[in-house]
Amino acid sequence: MADNRILLRMCRMSGHEMRFIEEAFEGEWVVPLGPNVKGFEEDLERFLGEGRHVVALSSGTAAIHLGLLGLGVKEGDEVMVQSMTFSASVNPVRYVGAIPVMVDSEPSTWNIDPELLDHAIEDRVRITGKKPKAIIAVCLYGMPADYDRVMEVAEKWDIPVLEDAAEAFGSSYRERRCGTFGHFGALSFNGNKMITTSGGGALVCPDGESARKAMYYATQARLGYAYYQHEEVGYNYRMSNISAGIGRGQMIVAEEYIAHHRHRQEYYRKHLAEIAGIKLHDNPDSRFDSNFWLCTALIDPDLKVKGQDKAYSSAITSTVGGAGGVTGQGESIHTDCEPNANVEGLRLGLAAEGIESRPLWKPMHRQPVFSGFPSYVNGVSESLFHRGICLPSGPYVTDEDADRVIRTIRSLIQ
Repeated sequence: MADNRILLRMCRMSGHEMRFIEEAFEGEWVVPLGPNVKGFEEDLERFLGEGRHVVALSSGTAAIHLGLLGLGVKEGDEVMVQSMTFSASVNPVRYVGAIPVMVDSEPSTWNIDPELLDHAIEDRVRITGKKPKAIIAVCLYGMPADYDRVMEVAEKWDIPVLEDAAEAFGSSYRERRCGTFGHFGALSFNGNKMITTSGGGALVCPDGESARKAMYYATQARLGYAYYQHEEVGYNYRMSNISAGIGRGQMIVAEEYIAHHRHRQEYYRKHLAEIAGIKLHDNPDSRFDSNFWLCTALIDPDLKVKGQDKAYSSAITSTVGGAGGVTGQGESIHTDCEPNANVEGLRLGLAAEGIESRPLWKPMHRQPVFSGFPSYVNGVSESLFHRGICLPSGPYVTDEDADRVIRTIRSLIQ
């Protein structure tokens, strides 16, 4: 194994963070909320633009949860959710007792398929007699959704969009920042995101009143009495003043980090193009400007990789093809759905050389925890999961590291 391990995506301190943290200690603001939280929210509002208001929170998952509450989603309501995503996009739907309805992806962005979304909404209205309460659209691996078409469907049915931009800090669509398209937007500052607060997130709100309501729920729904008065269930979702200080230091170099990821994408694209059977995922056209939080690639199923005979391999079964395919009302659809053996062989081969990689997100409609909920699939997300891999992309990954990744990939291909 190589001496120096190349990690997939590790946060990097800018050197500015300690100034804000020391100010917090000197002022004894070592508590939730405080001057750094307010400053961080203002930094984010300037960065995002569009007149949006930002509430800093303990996680991106908390932001989605509060966004659903802000949209009035209640027990028994249905929420249309992109299936190709991390589970944090869907878990909050269950927090409020609502029903997630998974919708598959389209092949250019890997994000929610607008045509399938339109069909799925029509079908849910036919089956349940009422419209879904919200749409959760995700910017997967930093790639913006096709917002022209997604918002057209949302406006057609008059259903609000909650934008999960947890992986898309700094990405834009038609020169507008991701996180500002939906009625609400959710950001994440987890330790592996574009910028970090160690752990944290933010809810992007359309106006000050929505932001105040979100902060009310995030601070245990305490009313403004001299004593503690609560008339609704609240949550402990506040961001700490220390964490926000880290975020303020990170914001100073945010554009630099985003530029690094785009450079890393361009470098991989240039050199991986020489290897037949590997296709890097890229911006579909000039409307899209991904931050390339992770650089991702698809491996041709026929590509032979050393060691793939030792990797597991199981065929995807019961895939429903065709736009509008419905995979059952409440039936369990969990099957052996794993990456192709050559993808797993490549991952293991890279790991043996000290290079971290990982498969793409496993679709939510293939997750056992969500297998009993309605799904509308076209086979795209399962195909992506079957063939996709994430490559090292973080701010510590140098051109020399990328050369080593590329050389190793080339050596593993038979």
